[in-house]
Amino acid sequence: MIAVYASPPIAPPPAAFNLAARVLACAPSMGERSAMQILRPTGAERWSYARLEAAVRGAGTGLLAAGLTPGDRVLLRLGNTPEFPVAFLGAIAVGLVPVPTSSQLTVPEVTRIAQEIRPAAIIAGEGIALPDWPALIIPEAALRGFEALPPCDYAMGDPNRLAYLIYTSGSSGRARAVMHAHRAIWARQMMHQGWYGMTGADRLLHAGAFNWTYTLGTGLMDPWTLGATALIPGAGVTPDKLPLLLRRFDATIFAAVPGVYRQILKQHAKLSLPRLRHCLTAGEAMPASIRARWNEATGAKIFEALGMSECSTFISASPTRPAPEGAMGYPQDGRSIAVLDPTGVPVARGAAGILAVHRTDPGLFLGYWEQPGETAARFTPDGEWFLTGDSAAMAGDGAISYLGRDDDMMNAGGFRVSPLEVEAAIAACPDAGEVAAVEIRVKAEASVIALAWTGAASEASLTAHAAQNLARYKQPRLWRHVATLPRNANGKIDRRALRAGWPLPPETEQ
Repeated sequence: MIAVYASPPIAPPPAAFNLAARVLACAPSMGERSAMQILRPTGAERWSYARLEAAVRGAGTGLLAAGLTPGDRVLLRLGNTPEFPVAFLGAIAVGLVPVPTSSQLTVPEVTRIAQEIRPAAIIAGEGIALPDWPALIIPEAALRGFEALPPCDYAMGDPNRLAYLIYTSGSSGRARAVMHAHRAIWARQMMHQGWYGMTGADRLLHAGAFNWTYTLGTGLMDPWTLGATALIPGAGVTPDKLPLLLRRFDATIFAAVPGVYRQILKQHAKLSLPRLRHCLTAGEAMPASIRARWNEATGAKIFEALGMSECSTFISASPTRPAPEGAMGYPQDGRSIAVLDPTGVPVARGAAGILAVHRTDPGLFLGYWEQPGETAARFTPDGEWFLTGDSAAMAGDGAISYLGRDDDMMNAGGFRVSPLEVEAAIAACPDAGEVAAVEIRVKAEASVIALAWTGAASEASLTAHAAQNLARYKQPRLWRHVATLPRNANGKIDRRALRAGWPLPPETEQ
């Protein structure tokens, strides 16, 4: 049986379509019901659906009045404030192309982005670095004034046309500008039950930054599409404050990266969250130990998803279809997924290969901005499958086990070893803390598995634990205790930085 999972596709979007119009379609009937609350320990700023719609459509009017024309790129230099989604959706509403970016980027970093995308305007938050680029600057304060303007008309059109650009995390190399079509929001309906188990009655709290596709989609646009309430931690809210916000504001679903769950558990062995139904995670693999501790502390299960900037999430567990032991989840209904060998041929079920998404997936990107060659290189030679770069295996029932990024896979004595397998084994050692495994080249012709850890465990205890739980060729040969693991702006372990900063001994025993 080959590793291909094909389910009937969802119906196509209407021929005249606009992403922002889809997100806010239920707003007129929701009126004063809460669309968004910006949470702080001292209280919350509440936005009704009526206000959100007025702000978004007023922003569209204001941006056009500022002289922008459809197709112009608008660089968003904003923090976790309500103006971020307002600017994002307001630009899309009138046919502009917003480009969300992390507020943490430096002047040189954001200047490189501006040189690539050539924005006509920059929406600027106070104290956030701006690029050295000749564009119209629209202060965040001016954007707030747009709310009182007459509502714009939605620019309807081909659902396959460009809606926005989003930069990849750069975890596997240089960050790329990913082009997404208006239809991307239509494709997200496959996640509503395939991952979230969410309805319009839910109150979803997402702990991520707005510039990340995980937060933009899961934390904001999807709740609004369903008529639910998005709960947003305000600027400066740290993970240790999240349990208070979850309880005080009656969150029913919580979404975060694994590291946030880990930080909360450092402070709380037990949590009383009576309204919390279940939780979501994505961004990097969730350690089994963290999942078990969270379930014990809260009684709420965590459902995981695998995705990427080019397609958002497409593999997931859900309340109605939990993942089997050792697997991440299943392809969502409506998806066509395969696991391929290096030549683009499906492997047998159970065998490792490269996870791929069929070219017809409505959530798949349009390509990388002005990089047709690089875009083509991400597909099989026949153009049928988009290669995610993730190593995975498909079980007989279609369940997907994630083995790590293909370029993060380690070679030990000729055997390919998943860093996630090594990390899962070592993380179970008492006091290991956070762990990360990488391949380190110690000679021109030799490399070994290395592991960094943050906890109080000794190298001797970790070595002994590895010997008991891993085959010899999978056991780390180099160990390094660190205060923290390097992470990128989206909170993922930065294995490239870990490898680059690894101090080698003068001679490594082979």
